[in-house]
Amino acid sequence: MRLTLDVGTHIDAPVSRVWRLITDTQTWTHWGPSLKEVDSTERFIRAGLTGRIRTPFGFWAPFTIETFEPERYWDWRVGGVAATGHRVEPRGPDQCQLTFTVPVWAAGYGVVCRVALNRIKRLLTPSIKEDQS
Repeated sequence: MRLTLDVGTHIDAPVSRVWRLITDTQTWTHWGPSLKEVDSTERFIRAGLTGRIRTPFGFWAPFTIETFEPERYWDWRVGGVAATGHRVEPRGPDQCQLTFTVPVWAAGYGVVCRVALNRIKRLLTPSIKEDQS
């Protein structure tokens, strides 16, 4: 069993929209501050999918999607090391909780996850100006 730290937020969007965003490798660089580029043979992840990511430091690291429970949870290994998990839980009509699980040994990465959660929230939540037009 992995010891993890949870970092989460409430999002005013249905599980399906959040899940689509976090499992689409083409959107990862829009919300993931530790990713500059993604190279994968498939756009949407699944168990066993492999690829590589380029970090802000310029080096490439291989990844493998380990656990994959549709519209519920996925986690991965990056550079051969157990990395973050991504859990989505419904919280009512068009609302959910998105939580990243961070290995305890990488607790400092929780700050990066908080930035990612805020970016995801902005990507999925309509702005007030859009609602007024």
